[in-house]
Amino acid sequence: MRDVPARDRPRERLLARGAEALSDRELLALLLGAGVPGQDAVELAGRLITRHGGLYELSRLPAHELAAGLAGVGPAKAARVAAAFQLGRRAAPPSREARQRIGGSADLAAAVVPLLRGLRHERVVVVICDGAGTVLRTTVLTEGASDRSLLPVRDVLALVLAAGGASFGVAHNHPTGRTDPSEADRRTTTRLAAGAAAVGLHFLDHVVVTDGGWRHVPTD
Repeated sequence: MRDVPARDRPRERLLARGAEALSDRELLALLLGAGVPGQDAVELAGRLITRHGGLYELSRLPAHELAAGLAGVGPAKAARVAAAFQLGRRAAPPSREARQRIGGSADLAAAVVPLLRGLRHERVVVVICDGAGTVLRTTVLTEGASDRSLLPVRDVLALVLAAGGASFGVAHNHPTGRTDPSEADRRTTTRLAAGAAAVGLHFLDHVVVTDGGWRHVPTD
């Protein structure tokens, strides 16, 4: 980048004209920070995007896969890129009333989407609320494989009770993109509802989230 006039470098252009003026590979280059001998950061960013089939697919990769197989992208750079994508997913407008209080399936989905979209493996999130449905805590409970979730009912109930919650909802993602609940998802919903009733908790809902939408999981 030393051979590029200062005014045309990504950082200077961003500061002068805003991030919107930069291409995908220029934005990624700012995260990488430096290229490799014979290849500047912008060129390296372009190779990284192409290697993984586009920016969206790149955003779904865990850091250890970002750092594998491409010279010039080590653990430090991969961690910065993965962190930036995760921040982007979590960034949201200031909380609205619907996000503060879980009154139905849509509220629960809105609360968990930032933690579940863009993943290549399944993750279970528990939203713990008080008796009025006001969110007290949102927690990632388990991380699973790409084709199954790990949703231990006993652990969910213990977590809610330990946090002083009176009600709760759970959600998990389907990396396949299919929102249809599986039979296992339905059975889990049934067990969650029964377990909550047994210990005096109110079970709010169970939803499946994908990158394109979400769906309520009914009981079995």
